[in-house]
Amino acid sequence: MSKPKHPTREQWLQQAILSLTPLFKEKGYAVPKCHVSCGFASTDVKRGHIGQCWSTKASTDKVNQIFISPALSDSVQVLDTLMHELIHAVDDCENKHGPVFKKMALKLGLKGPMRSAGAGPELKVKLQDMALTLGPYPHAKLSVPAKVVDRRPRPRAKCSECGFTVPMLKAFIHYGPPICPKDKIEMAAVGNWEESY
Repeated sequence: MSKPKHPTREQWLQQAILSLTPLFKEKGYAVPKCHVSCGFASTDVKRGHIGQCWSTKASTDKVNQIFISPALSDSVQVLDTLMHELIHAVDDCENKHGPVFKKMALKLGLKGPMRSAGAGPELKVKLQDMALTLGPYPHAKLSVPAKVVDRRPRPRAKCSECGFTVPMLKAFIHYGPPICPKDKIEMAAVGNWEESY
């Protein structure tokens, strides 16, 4: 078995930044120094965030920090995600996914809704060629369970006199319906109090 070109994820990702830099340069953008590693986005792993860039203001060494999700293992997808995050680094995370980000993203060949903008057809071909040059991304994909969203309506309590309604919290539902603050009578249970939690 041949020795990989880049034995660690971080070495591969740093080389990927060097490989992506000319794409930015030819469009007039300077890629700043960035630390990059494989790790979960801090905001919410279960929402499917696959990359995150932190501003220089958040780092004591004043260098952008980029994280690529461990749920990614495909080299082209990693490059695509890294490209998106590098746009944030160029902007130092000042404009989120607004007009400034959009202008850069479209100029660089990204498509789609800006929050999830990825490589358009022409950029995808460049990233595929780049992935062949870099060699396989040295990472074993982690299977991250998808967050299950419970869309059942929360049980409520409603006053039969004035109609005042309150949602019931799991911690207090075993006490039964509360007393209406206006009419001072026990409120009626609305919805399924047995199976809602």
